[in-house]
Amino acid sequence: MEKPMLKKIDVEVPADVPPDHRNDYIENYYGATRGTGRLMLFAGDQKIEHLNDDFYGKVDIGTIPLDDADPEHLFRIASQGTIGVFATQVGLLAKYGMNYNGVHYLAKLNSKTHLVKTDQKDPCSRALWTVEDVVDLKKNSGLKIMGVGYTVYLGSEFDGEMLAEAAQIIYDAHRHGLIAVVWMYPRGKAVKDEKDAHLIAGAAGVAACIGADFTKVNPPKKDGKDSPELLTEAVLAAGRRTGIICTGGSSVDTRKFLDELHKQIHVGGTRGNATGRNIHQKPLRDAVRMCNAIAAITLANYSVDDAMKVYEEKEELVL
Repeated sequence: MEKPMLKKIDVEVPADVPPDHRNDYIENYYGATRGTGRLMLFAGDQKIEHLNDDFYGKVDIGTIPLDDADPEHLFRIASQGTIGVFATQVGLLAKYGMNYNGVHYLAKLNSKTHLVKTDQKDPCSRALWTVEDVVDLKKNSGLKIMGVGYTVYLGSEFDGEMLAEAAQIIYDAHRHGLIAVVWMYPRGKAVKDEKDAHLIAGAAGVAACIGADFTKVNPPKKDGKDSPELLTEAVLAAGRRTGIICTGGSSVDTRKFLDELHKQIHVGGTRGNATGRNIHQKPLRDAVRMCNAIAAITLANYSVDDAMKVYEEKEELVL
C-alpha cells in the first residue's frame, strides 16, 4: 500500500488556534504525525498509572527485563526507535528530556495510581500541571514538546470535573499551537462494560466535542473477543478531525500485536496507535525493533509480513 502523506498546507487548524500560532500548530501536528496524519504514540505514562507493576517482575509473556526498571529506558527507546511522539509526565521530561532533545514529546498532564479500585471509589484524575507549565518548560529547555495529553474516565461520578479540566486544557493547548490528545476511558461503577463498542463510540464523540485532535480508546470487544469492525462506529462518532488511536494493552506475541494493529487501521479506520508495554517491556534493542515495526505499519503502510521483517532486522524501515 502507498504510504499516507499529509502536506502542511492540508493540516486543518482548529479555529481556537490564534493567527500568531497557526504555523506552530501546523508544525506540531505535522511533526507528531511524521507527515502522515497518523499518530504513532509511544506511551510512557504508566509509572504513575500502574506503579511498578509494568516495569519489574513477571507478566504473561515472561519476566520483564531489568532495563525497564530504569525510567531512562523509556527515553533511550524513544531516541533510538522510530516514533511519532513519546508521551510521559512533565516531571520525567524535566529530568531526562535535556539528554534526549531530538525526541518529539507529548506532555501528559494528569495521572492517578491504580491502588484505589473502582468498587471502592469511582476514578478521578486531576491535572498535576498546566499548559502554561508545559509552555514554560518548552521555552526554557528547547525540548520538542508538540502537544499535551489528558485522561478522562467517562462514566465516573467525577467525569464532569475531568471533562471541564480537559476542555480547558485543549483550548489552552491550541492557543499555544500545541496539539491535544485525550485518553478517553469509560470507567466507574455506572459502567457495566468498558469495552462495549457503542459506549466507546460515545466516548469518542465526547472527545470530538471538547476539541481533541486525537483520542486514545480501548479496542472494543464483543463476547470477550476483539473485532476491528467494531471500531468503525467510534471512528464515525469522532469525525474526520479527531483521530482515533487504540491502546496497545498488555504485552502479547509480536506478530499478534502487529496483526491487530494493521486491522485496526485498515479495517476499523483508526488513525494510529498508542503503545506502551508492548514496546518498553523488552530489552532496549528489542524495544527499538518493536517501535520500528509498529511505525512501519502506522506511518508507512507496511503489511504485517513486511513489518515483521523490520522487527527481525531483515529489512530497513523506509519512511
